[in-house]
Order: sequence, then C-alpha cells, then structure tokens
Amino acid sequence: MNLLNSFSFELPTRIEYGVGATTRLAGIIKALDAESMLVITDKGIGNSGLLGRISNLLDADNVAWKVFDNVEPNPKDYNVQEGAEMAMQLEPDCLLAIGGGSPIDCAKAIAVVARQGGAARDYEGPHKIGADVLPLIAIPTTAGTGSEVTFSSVITDSHEKYKFSIKDPRIAPKVALLDPEMTLTMPPDLTAATGMDALTHAVEGFSANVSEPLADSAALYAIEIINTYLRSAVSDGNNLEARAGMLLGSVLAGIAFSHSDVAAVHCVAEALGGKYDAAHGVCNAVVLPAVMEYNLEYCKDRYARIATAMGLSYDNVDAGARQAVKAVQKLASDVHLPDFGSLGVQKKDFEELAVNSFKNGSNIDNPRPMSEEDYLNLFRILSG
Repeated sequence: MNLLNSFSFELPTRIEYGVGATTRLAGIIKALDAESMLVITDKGIGNSGLLGRISNLLDADNVAWKVFDNVEPNPKDYNVQEGAEMAMQLEPDCLLAIGGGSPIDCAKAIAVVARQGGAARDYEGPHKIGADVLPLIAIPTTAGTGSEVTFSSVITDSHEKYKFSIKDPRIAPKVALLDPEMTLTMPPDLTAATGMDALTHAVEGFSANVSEPLADSAALYAIEIINTYLRSAVSDGNNLEARAGMLLGSVLAGIAFSHSDVAAVHCVAEALGGKYDAAHGVCNAVVLPAVMEYNLEYCKDRYARIATAMGLSYDNVDAGARQAVKAVQKLASDVHLPDFGSLGVQKKDFEELAVNSFKNGSNIDNPRPMSEEDYLNLFRILSG
C-alpha cells in the first residue's frame, strides 16, 4: 500500500441496521418531510408478503402511497420509463424501493428521469445527472447486491441487449433500512447466488486497480463474514444470525466496490445479463472462481490477504493466493451453485460477449490487463 496516494470517500446513505429495522420507517419518512411516496418493487415481493408488511407500516403512519411493481430482473429501460411516468403523474415526495438489486437500481434511475426527463440511457456514465433527484429509501430483501448503499444504477438497454450504468452519488438512497427478517423468504438457490454476488463485490473491490484503504477494510471484513455465514444461510434459511451476517457482509461489500470498482467478473456478468437476461448474481457467482484463477499472477498479494480473511494459513504469498482461489471454488461448490454451462451461453456469441465485456467501464480496473482477445479466451475457458 502506498500511503502517499490520495483518495476520497463519500457515503451519502444513512444505514439503519438490525432485526426490526423496518419499524423505523415512519421516523425516516418524517425526517424527509414526506407525506406521499411511490413504492417500487417487483411482483415477487408482493407475492411473498413482504410488501404487505411495509404497507401496514405506511398505513399506520397515514402516508399516501402507490405501488409500481413492474420491475423485471435485470431492470430494463422501459421499466424505468414506465415507473418515471407514474412518478411524474403522482408527484410523490419520495420513492421507497423494496427488493433486491433490480427494484433498487430501477428506483435510482426513476428518481432521475422523473425529475429531469428524457430516457435512462441519457444519463449513462459518471456524473451526467443534475441536482434534482427524488429522494429514495431502500429496503433490501436479498443479501447480495449492496445496491442500497452504492452510487450506481445498472439498467439494460432492451434494444441493444447491453447493460449500462448511471453513476453519481446523488442517486444513492438517502436511507437504507437493513432488516435481516426481510431476507428470510429467500430460497436456498437465491441465497447462494446473492451471497456469492456479494463475495464477488468484495473480492473485486479489494483487488481492483483503484482500490483504496477504507474500501479495502470493508472488503476484507465482508469476505470474512460471508465466508463464515453463507453456508449456514443456504442450509437453514431460518437461521436469523446467518441471515444477519449475510446482510451485513453484503452492505460492507457494497461500500467496498462502490468506493473502488468491480472488474472482469462484472464485465463478463453484465455482458451475459444483457445478452441472455440471465440473473446477475448467478452470472457473477459462476464466473468468479475462473476469473480469479485467470487474474492470479497479477494480484498475488491481494489474493493472499483474501485467504487470510477466509481463515486460511499459508507459507508464502504464492501459496496464499492459490488457496484463496481454491477456497472460493469450494464455497461455490458447497452452496451448490450451477456451472457456467447452465447459463446456456452459445459459442457463436463469444465474440459479441467479448466485445461487450471489453468495453465495460470497469475493464480498465481489472488487475490483469484484458483485451477483447483475452475475454474471448476467458469465455473458451469458462465453456470448458
């Protein structure tokens, strides 16, 4: 670590964490001087009963609210447009996102388009938005994306089948209510995928070329917690301590990568998600071990520290780095993640996927320099 390197650290989101944290919603709404809100979620949250739990709190506090629940997995540009039009019609004081990364990311984009007009892709890239953004409260129901504390919104261009990002601290939620009880409904396969997604955020945030000390500390603790609790959360979904650990690990990983960056795993995962509409967490999870092995020679010191965070001992840095890769592979296996073949990736699409991976804005921060040809080779390795 070069202590002479400068960095900045901004966390505009207030975090309220703990069992029953959702009961603090009324006080949060009052602090925002909000009397009406648009709740943004998906159909699954409504069917799970989680939306009813939150709506009861809103009704008890006499908050006027309406629901937009047409958010799809890998939220699309037209989801944002529809939600923004509803927000413009209702003119709510704030937005409330309930769900995983898809509703929260969609809500971030709606918060911009509803106030500033245009289409979501008009704001692609860093710092393209103005100051007028609807305030957002986020209640995550998965332990994986960390979107409740990040500055970015990832949206799919439905015509180009390409994922783009809106990046600005002003789209971060004002408040994140982290209640482990809200994650109890996740089935084992979703628990595994989102947990490995969080691990990916921590590993990539720690090993990216733009990592910095405060983000590093969050990443290493996230890795330790996720490694400790993921297996238990998958095997016993009612284990509230494991659920709490995974939710804390997820938010720490979110803080880490939002102040550093992600890298090649996400470049590949976002290319796959854009092309095949595959679940982002699953894409990250199945790609992470292979990309770590691919990057190994370029970040041995960092990977060795990851091994330490996972409770492993080693004689030298080379051994530690290799142990980290094997430990991540074993964790993925232990929680019964599918393999790359399960994604249905077609070899005829490899070149297109390689191009889209290469042009991803996070490619430059992968510890191993990656060309289009490198990504093409990586897809060949992944496909076996």
